[in-house]
Parts: sequence; C-alpha cells; structure tokens
Amino acid sequence: MHFSKKLNKNNLSNMALYNKKISPIKTNEVLDYKDIDLLRKFITEQGKILPRRSTGLMSKQQKKLTKAIKQARILALLPFLNKD
Repeated sequence: MHFSKKLNKNNLSNMALYNKKISPIKTNEVLDYKDIDLLRKFITEQGKILPRRSTGLMSKQQKKLTKAIKQARILALLPFLNKD
C-alpha cells in the first residue's frame, strides 16, 4: 500500500536539513593565523568564534579555524574581546 506524503512546513524544513552544504573555505585552502581578513569572517562583533552550524564548515576545518583564531589572539593579531 502506498501512502502519499503531503508537503507541509515540517516536511520542507526536514528536507532542508539533508541538503548538502557548500563549505565557505576550500578543502585544499590552508587556514593560517596570519590571514586576519579570513579569520574575521568567522568571529562575531563581540569577538566570539561562530559555531559550526552557522559557519557551514566541516568539523576538521572548524577545529583548524579555532586553533588559528586562538593563535592569532595570543600573538595580538586579533583582539580577545571587542569593547564597543
């Protein structure tokens, strides 16, 4: 017996979860702590590192990104806090 699914908001949102995401950083691109312009794209106005669900990065890329941001903060290339 065949049951047809009705398309509603819940089904459409579930379908969106399974769509393949495109990573903003190429897989062969090197994340470097000296590339401040790239690192600033992944930091909020308060200076927090954006989570993986909002950056769209793969887990390995996110780990490398956080390492690069923390290293840039220690070397005073990026601020720890943005006091605006």
